[in-house]
Amino acid sequence: MRLAPFALVAAIAALPVACTEPRTPANAALSAGAQQWLDRSRASFSRGDFDDARDAAESAVAAAPKSTEAKVQAAKVHLARLEYAEVERVLKDVDGVEARGLRGRARWYADELEPAADDLDAVLADPASKDEWAKAISKLARRGVGRKPFQISGGLLAPVPMPRVRGTHLVVPVEIDGEQALALIATGKGEVVLDSTTRKEPSWVQLRFGERITVKDVPTLVEDLSGISKELGAPIKALLGVNLLRRLSVTFDYGGEQFVVRTRAPSPPPNATRLSVNYALGGAMITRVVMKQGSAEMQPVLVNTLLPYPIALDDEGWRRAGVDLASLTAAPAGAGAISKAGRLPFLKLGAFDVPEVPGVLGPSFADVAGATSVDVHGAVGSGILAAFRCTLTDDGRALWLEDLPEWLLRMMEEPMFPTRAPAGPAPAGSGAPPAGKGAPAAPPHPSGERPTPQPLAPAAGKAGGK
Repeated sequence: MRLAPFALVAAIAALPVACTEPRTPANAALSAGAQQWLDRSRASFSRGDFDDARDAAESAVAAAPKSTEAKVQAAKVHLARLEYAEVERVLKDVDGVEARGLRGRARWYADELEPAADDLDAVLADPASKDEWAKAISKLARRGVGRKPFQISGGLLAPVPMPRVRGTHLVVPVEIDGEQALALIATGKGEVVLDSTTRKEPSWVQLRFGERITVKDVPTLVEDLSGISKELGAPIKALLGVNLLRRLSVTFDYGGEQFVVRTRAPSPPPNATRLSVNYALGGAMITRVVMKQGSAEMQPVLVNTLLPYPIALDDEGWRRAGVDLASLTAAPAGAGAISKAGRLPFLKLGAFDVPEVPGVLGPSFADVAGATSVDVHGAVGSGILAAFRCTLTDDGRALWLEDLPEWLLRMMEEPMFPTRAPAGPAPAGSGAPPAGKGAPAAPPHPSGERPTPQPLAPAAGKAGGK
């Protein structure tokens, strides 16, 4: 599996530049107790502990009800937790670039189009503010006044077969304004993105899944997706971001080759673990994982399905995992933005302990940390999420992972960049995935049963063993 250059870059470039609120004498006038609560909230937010960050921020506001700093911090936490009404409540009558930016985001995700545009335009009017997301979304919001975003109609659910392409990317057939297309599940994106060959500017479209469920008035941004299409060997025309995915209570099952869209939230699946997910700035999906066996310390990481490897960490991320950077091996030519690869001895996802996780040394996540105020040093990608049946519930606040298949544990023992494909088929009855080039076909469906998960067989150089 070769990491495309876009995979890690997209996780950073999709995030806006964070605006900072200048300190004023009024902001600085905090009691010792209020300052302690504010400092605690910021520290917890940086660690990805959004529950404690919320409690501390509320205490800071209670101790200093006129403090802009305390209110902005509380709004930032509420936005990450998708508590849009609370963002508006705490920022009522609060002005300033950062406050308007947070309120504008909350109103956008709450489908309050015109008020969102008003706030975002005020942000863009500040010469010190540069926010391409706000610029595009403000235009979309103005054009969408009178619309009701994400109107869902049709059956209770729509199962859609997922075709296999290079790598572990999650590809979904979708109908866009009546035209058939292929889309990628992109948890590293906030919005739905269309290829610039199909749309020249942000627009409102209609999506249809499996001829059963229609989503009207979907706001979309525009990017050049030709690089993704070339890397995957498939014409990708859209990226399905989290603003859509969390509204549809989706399930994506790479092993079972199935994507499910729902009009109502499902019950928690059996034999599953729950990952709590939050969204810095309302759009960057973040969860917390443990990367040292025997440790209770949790580290915040991005959840980015555009990343085809199980995990990517920067220098600091590998150090926090207790891995000596000298132990990483050089990646072969053609590995894109990746220079080194190694193994994470331990990764805890919810209640699942996963040993010997293949990972890569990625570029610095400093831009992500700066934009989100979360101390992020890595991302989990489709390379590990493909091992599970994943369901997004609770309006996007929970990601359920089903199963920890035996073949995943065996796959973790394989080298990250093998020099050749495994020789010969797996022993009969072993349950191991078949060897071979590219993506092996899923086994036939026994009636009413889910197929056995099948990972891609990694091959040297380009995916598909070519």
